[in-house]
Amino acid sequence: MTSTPESVSPTKTDTSKLRGRALGLIVVLCAAFFLDALDTSMMAVALPSIQRSLHMSTSGLQWIISGYVLGYGGFLLLGGRSADVLGRRKVFLAALVVFLVMSAAGGLATSGGLLIASRFIKGIAAGFTAPAGLSIILASFAEGPLRHKALAMYSATGAAGFTFGLIAGGTLSAVSWRLVFFVPAAIAIVTLVGGFRLIPSDDLGQGNRQSLDILGAVTVTGAMLLLVYTLIEAPSVGWSTARSIGSFVAVLTLGAIFVVIERRQANPLLQLRLLSSWSRIRANIGAMAFVGGWASAQFILTLYMQDLRGWSALTTACAFWPLGILGLFVAPKLTWLIDRFGLVRVLTSGLALTVVAYALILRIGTSSNYWVVLFPTFALIGIAFGLVFSTLNIAATDGVAPDQHGVASGLFQTSTQFGTALLLAIATAVDHATTRPGSARDELQGFRFALLVPLVASCIVLVLNGIATVRRGNEKRPSQLNVAELTQSLAAAESSDKIV
Repeated sequence: MTSTPESVSPTKTDTSKLRGRALGLIVVLCAAFFLDALDTSMMAVALPSIQRSLHMSTSGLQWIISGYVLGYGGFLLLGGRSADVLGRRKVFLAALVVFLVMSAAGGLATSGGLLIASRFIKGIAAGFTAPAGLSIILASFAEGPLRHKALAMYSATGAAGFTFGLIAGGTLSAVSWRLVFFVPAAIAIVTLVGGFRLIPSDDLGQGNRQSLDILGAVTVTGAMLLLVYTLIEAPSVGWSTARSIGSFVAVLTLGAIFVVIERRQANPLLQLRLLSSWSRIRANIGAMAFVGGWASAQFILTLYMQDLRGWSALTTACAFWPLGILGLFVAPKLTWLIDRFGLVRVLTSGLALTVVAYALILRIGTSSNYWVVLFPTFALIGIAFGLVFSTLNIAATDGVAPDQHGVASGLFQTSTQFGTALLLAIATAVDHATTRPGSARDELQGFRFALLVPLVASCIVLVLNGIATVRRGNEKRPSQLNVAELTQSLAAAESSDKIV
């Protein structure tokens, strides 16, 4: 439904301005999206403080991130489907309540296990709020300037939340890492009150008998969790042991069961025919490598700056500033760049910058100068995000039927979350396997080897897209792409709760 509800209808004299209840509604939805991005970036710089307080190992620490993104990615498609079947308002508000409660529970956690459990459930809640929030925007604002403006505001919120969250996380962690959980809970309370007052009711869920593929969601999430767990534990127990081999077999079995479930479901979680296009598969692999690569690099570099270099959480947060700033200068030019050079060429250029960035960061030492060693990498990654993230999403949804845009976008977001957990697990395993107890130089060696993971992943994706660039003769120019579709595509991609 694309008709504008009366409660948020724009004025007849000016349909390009957000005002009154319409403005209030978009502020509430942006607040929820801002909360997701804020929570993610605050957590990134608080990890060393949490590790020291709860006496967690590095492999255990990475589950604070992985648990969240696996819960989010595993239930994202179900979240979008639930909003369509049960009602957007109902799903959004219920999930926001769970998000609020789990934020508070994380702040009260007295052990790593309880904290990880709260993060996993919180991730599941985000997997419902994100697609429901975007769906509310599309249903509440009719096609035209007002919807475009609402989507633009929604998209910009992610970058703002990530940038602000880094500084806020560093500041709050200097007082207590628990504030990193309590502050989002307080923001969620205000957002929830506004949501009850301003989100319009819908007629979904009234007599709607369509089924929800809960079994599919549980199966695919279980497979992802088991794969990540196996990759983390295998270096300790041995790759050739019965335990490791059995775990990999179980992952393959769960994956096969998921495929069978999706083939037999009347309303499957994932339309398997979306995977029939190699270009779409390549885009989703690129999303896994690009977003997951940076997540693993940020995790390792945060430990490097705080544990090895002795920097405070606030100093670490400030060090990442180019990521949230430089990409903002690229985003307004993205449509022109794609129109001028083509989608695949812009994407390949961004991936090339990423490879250079990860190659440069291997120069880290026990006393490296920030501006010489760290800043170039952060600056290049910031620019690369502006070029790569949105173009990957466009490629992942290109050629998809209009009624499958939501599912294709959801698949893309799921790929980013799974890629984060997967590459983070691999990087952690490499760090564990190559670090020898001893001096700072021994610890530095583990960090350097771990940083090879995002470099190798980026090189693989760059080669795949380089081949596509050479083979693609008459590439579809985005001048043929509707600007409104591009804006909507960017908003859908950025509703992912990862780095934006």
